Amino acid sequence: MPKRYYPDLKLIINGEYISRNGNPVINPSTGEAIAEVPFATIADLEKSVEAASKGFLEWSEMSPAKREGLMRDAASILRDRSDEIAQSITLEQGKPVAQAKVEIQRACEIIEWDASEGRRTYGRVIPSQMPLTHTVLRKPIGPVAALSPWNFPINSPGRKVAGALAAGCSIILKASEETPAGAFELVRAYHDAGVPPGVVNLIFGVPSEISEFLINSDITRLITFTGSIPVGKHLAGLAAEQMKPTIMELGGHAPVLVDEAVDPIEVAKTCAIGKSRNAGQVCVSPTRFLVHDRIYDRFLDSFVEKANSLKIGDGFGDGIEMGPVANERRLDAMQEFIGDATEKGATLAAGGHQIGNQGYFHEMTVLADVPDNARVANEEPFGPLAIVNKVASMDDAINVANKLPYGLAAYAFTNSAHVAEQLAHRVESGNLSLNHLVASVAETPFGGIKESGYGREGGTEGLDCYTIVKNISHLTSTV
Repeated sequence: MPKRYYPDLKLIINGEYISRNGNPVINPSTGEAIAEVPFATIADLEKSVEAASKGFLEWSEMSPAKREGLMRDAASILRDRSDEIAQSITLEQGKPVAQAKVEIQRACEIIEWDASEGRRTYGRVIPSQMPLTHTVLRKPIGPVAALSPWNFPINSPGRKVAGALAAGCSIILKASEETPAGAFELVRAYHDAGVPPGVVNLIFGVPSEISEFLINSDITRLITFTGSIPVGKHLAGLAAEQMKPTIMELGGHAPVLVDEAVDPIEVAKTCAIGKSRNAGQVCVSPTRFLVHDRIYDRFLDSFVEKANSLKIGDGFGDGIEMGPVANERRLDAMQEFIGDATEKGATLAAGGHQIGNQGYFHEMTVLADVPDNARVANEEPFGPLAIVNKVASMDDAINVANKLPYGLAAYAFTNSAHVAEQLAHRVESGNLSLNHLVASVAETPFGGIKESGYGREGGTEGLDCYTIVKNISHLTSTV
């Protein structure tokens, strides 16, 4: 087997690369350790917020045009290193290397779009009845504390860092200890591009200790978190005690509404491929397929056929379409969901089992006729598990889609303009994709409603979250 690239992991604080003892990084395809991720000490955390404070002063005063140039240089560096970085992501997270390369490409697109948008942070002048001039400005909020997850090692932290920097903020990034290489390479690229020390800082460690330290710090002004709903609620509560705003991109349980007039064979193939992306470990992964009963059987048969034909294996293998789940916890969760659903009457239409005894591979699993009281009908499985249930109408599909307390992403397939219009107005989600399965791109705002969170990443709205609104009222008469 050829040697794959994996970086020598360090903390990056105030431009300094720091070694520390920590925990092993596990390759989910083998279950073996490939590296050690350094854990920050309290002194490191104190140094990181001090560095971010100083970095903010320099970065916020830099012209937007110069900031854009440095950010674009960082994106170019990432592109030049994409082959090596993709190897690292596949080693630590398991996704096929082709998907890892796409993730890097999208991270670069986000950096470039946000960098350009940072030049268009406009204010306005408001006329007054008095001899006053009112000017409304958007100013960077200050040093940001960012907490990113393991499932997209470079794209998720890439969104947070790009949004903060484009708005003129400095950032302390606490990235995942399970998949640290993507974030390390991201921050290294910014430093190699010439971003001043202290503007982008990278730390790892015990998540609860770091999050509480950063939230309670007098220096941080905004907390941005991507992760589970329970943890998000806890962190939002801590931030509320400090009167700090938060951006919360939390879990979902994405419905897919399939109308009767579409081609069930082709739509099912598209949906099965979409479900397999990143082994279903995506907060916007299509999971609850609500299919019109007139085409249900053909849709289910086609979905099962594609699920059974997926090539599953080590992400470096030729033609691999789905890699392992991230860890043993995900394997256990899959078995618990499947066992609970089948005990309550669901039909196991495909998959259902772990593959082999090396690594964390699991079959693409399809459950049909899942009852409402099954856990997987109400909880996000975060793995390669799809629910395919029939509905009598699109009205029924909308009602089923909306009944859960989540609202991150939703999808629908229809050839009716009237149905599309109804879906746009009635489906409760922050993102709705019609006739495709792409939930977000760099230029559009991404985020949830209900228990799936608040705030946005991406688009103009994403940058707005990293700014404050300041009104300046100027008496123009002589004093």
